[in-house]
Amino acid sequence: MHRHVYLPLLLVATLAPARPAAAQGWSWPERAENLQDLPADFPPNRLRAVMTGFTRSLGVRCSYCHVGEEGQPLSTYDFPSDEKVQKRTAREMLRLLGSVNEHLGNIEPTGEKVNMWCFTCHAGRARPQVLEEALMETYRAEGIDAAVAKYGALRERYYGRGAYNFSERSLNVMGYQLLREGDHEGAIRIFHLNTEHNPESANVWDSLAEGYMTAGMNGPARIFYRKSLELNPQNQNAIDKLAEIDAAEEATP
Repeated sequence: MHRHVYLPLLLVATLAPARPAAAQGWSWPERAENLQDLPADFPPNRLRAVMTGFTRSLGVRCSYCHVGEEGQPLSTYDFPSDEKVQKRTAREMLRLLGSVNEHLGNIEPTGEKVNMWCFTCHAGRARPQVLEEALMETYRAEGIDAAVAKYGALRERYYGRGAYNFSERSLNVMGYQLLREGDHEGAIRIFHLNTEHNPESANVWDSLAEGYMTAGMNGPARIFYRKSLELNPQNQNAIDKLAEIDAAEEATP
């Protein structure tokens, strides 16, 4: 076992004390099989702590990486098996983690030394995506309705836990990406969603107005630029856009 991989594992183990094994009628083996990135003689108490650290860092259960049926006794699981791609991925992630911490060791810290472990990136998620990436993935696979529903589900589960950035920025980033891709209707849906959750932000109303204006719908755009100005009378962009709308309407026969 390489030292630079072993150290992060110990750090993970300190994050999450495991539940008593007796609660599941499970005894951790004195010598586990098929350990490739842990010492072959890794003691049961440390193995238990590390594995529990993984599940809590990623918000998953044993069956995510190991062959076994959720809800069934752990004694029925085939822990040595490498059948699941998630287990093989976990090994690569451990090696990546070790490499990152090795490089961090070469950096002179300006304050307290920084360490990386699974929770640093995953924060309770199996896949460490930022919010707009998770929503865009759902949008591309299932459409805008599913993406909006996904936002609600993620917000209900993770809000306040640091896993995702639920500030206005994330939805604005997604909305403008949809605008660039030509999906005006989808962008407007996302901008509306942002105003629902951030109604006191002049910026989100400005973005919603821009969505409508880009779609050629100057009536709603005027309404929402004015709403933005109510919240921030110094919003020069809204002032300029309203002037553009007025000029366009005056030029129309």
